[in-house]
Amino acid sequence: MNHPKLTALACSFACTLTGFALDYPSATGEPQTSGWPLTDAERAFVLRPEHERRPGALQNQHLPKLWPSVPSAGHWGGTSWLDLHEKLVKTAEASRGPIDFLLVGDSITMQWGEAWKKHFGQYKTVNIGIGGDKTQNVLWRLDHGGVEGLQPKIVVLMIGNNNMFFTGETGIEAAALGIKTCAENLLEKFPSAPLILAKILPAHAPGNRFYEDIRLTNAALDSLHLESNPRIHVLDFHGDMLNPDGTLKAGLFTPDNIHLTQDGGYALYAAKLKPLAEKLLQTAR
Repeated sequence: MNHPKLTALACSFACTLTGFALDYPSATGEPQTSGWPLTDAERAFVLRPEHERRPGALQNQHLPKLWPSVPSAGHWGGTSWLDLHEKLVKTAEASRGPIDFLLVGDSITMQWGEAWKKHFGQYKTVNIGIGGDKTQNVLWRLDHGGVEGLQPKIVVLMIGNNNMFFTGETGIEAAALGIKTCAENLLEKFPSAPLILAKILPAHAPGNRFYEDIRLTNAALDSLHLESNPRIHVLDFHGDMLNPDGTLKAGLFTPDNIHLTQDGGYALYAAKLKPLAEKLLQTAR
């Protein structure tokens, strides 16, 4: 199904999607648009609340449709988000050169933990998941040292869950385009690596706005036909994680109905990811 609004918005971004990582739909007045370490001016800028750094904010313009596709550092209060990003930058620096997997995303990626060791422990992996991240936060990290020097054989991206908190302002189509923008950024940074794009996992229950917006965002993502690029491989977990009535299957999710259990949800994720990943790794050798 085509989404006319999404098509129009995608067209407005078309000139930027080939010019990564610095050409985005809007500038924010950010002093340092790429690179690490940060200048003093950039550090001061990103430690301001995120709503003060969004596209249009400096001009007193409200441009929510641009938020998901324009890099923006996250903010938890104080320096804690930036401190974690710096820690991950150091991890990337220590892992320079060939690795098997680069995992990119939010808390769902961050919390792979023991399940990753159990199912993929034989592979050299760098995980740069940060809890609470939205697409725009991932974009900022990718452009500010988060993956510098890495040479992954496979990139796995799962992002977009936290953008659902803002779909009332941004709309569904913009959230889907933010995911696409992250994918395009990674494709440019790693021109020889295939990208496995995991669609947003279901959360909560049918009728819940969060649940329904995830469903609509994934449908909008389908309309972008990302798999027409042979380097992109899309994984969809809804058929595996939902009962016939649309409710979440027992045992896969933690009590918040968002995050995954190690022996349930992550085991399922691994079972779906592993055959595709191993096939791609064989091709990469």
